[in-house]
Amino acid sequence: MIGGGPAGLSAALNLARARRTTHVLDSNRPRNAATFAAHGFVTRDGIPPLELRRLGREELEAYPEASFEKAVVTSVTREADGFVVAYGATSITTRTIVITTGLTEKFPALPSLRQFYGTTVHSCVECDAYEYADKPIALIGETDDLAERAILISQWSRDLIVFTNGIGLIGEADEARLAERGIRVDRRQVADVTGDRSGLTGVTLADGETVPRVAAFVRPVYAPNLAYVDSLGLEADADGYLVVDGGGRTSVPGVYAAGDSTAPGPQQLIVAAGAGAKLAAALNRDLLA
Repeated sequence: MIGGGPAGLSAALNLARARRTTHVLDSNRPRNAATFAAHGFVTRDGIPPLELRRLGREELEAYPEASFEKAVVTSVTREADGFVVAYGATSITTRTIVITTGLTEKFPALPSLRQFYGTTVHSCVECDAYEYADKPIALIGETDDLAERAILISQWSRDLIVFTNGIGLIGEADEARLAERGIRVDRRQVADVTGDRSGLTGVTLADGETVPRVAAFVRPVYAPNLAYVDSLGLEADADGYLVVDGGGRTSVPGVYAAGDSTAPGPQQLIVAAGAGAKLAAALNRDLLA
């Protein structure tokens, strides 16, 4: 199991309960580490993401069939009896590989963005918009799906300004749709986000104006973190996400994947955990065959 987030831990737990020997390798550097609270996970709403992972590891390691190791996997190669997974100066051989590593994020180049990321600047609308209902919000991005994201955010607040940084694409028809909801589009270049110890207070533009906002959603450019499996020749889509079937099977027999490394969808922890459980059920049955 490569990756110890919700997808990986869920898959590992279910495989251990199926009496499958399972070893989890994880770098313990999740991209949501800066977030104070994760939402939408039943019985754990508001839990810090790192605490959720700790609890998952604790539950998993109670099973003699399972083990966890902090490690960065550098390569996976095929051999006659399965796969060799290399990490550090160590390697292990296994019959099956489960890929549950996440994504890398590229944000607009704003000097102070990371200072507020995870507190009053977020990327997941479904995860964090509820806390800013009816408050002044910014959407900052450079992609061509900003109108779609803005309409989604308007479900929580219509006091919303979309900042394209002079790069993001919003056509006239989409801008009219946004205007019907009271959403403004600002195409000026963004210099930075500003705030204080209480959090974000505004978006500063290159012309010197600071537009007051109490929170912002940023639209990153995502890329799957999969260089370590390049030698396997796994089928991927045009954006680099692994192609899997309903059971998490990739194009290479014995290799499974779930979570953010597969086709993108709602990036919620509970969705990833569910995908991991589905994968475990399929993998267990495949091993029986």
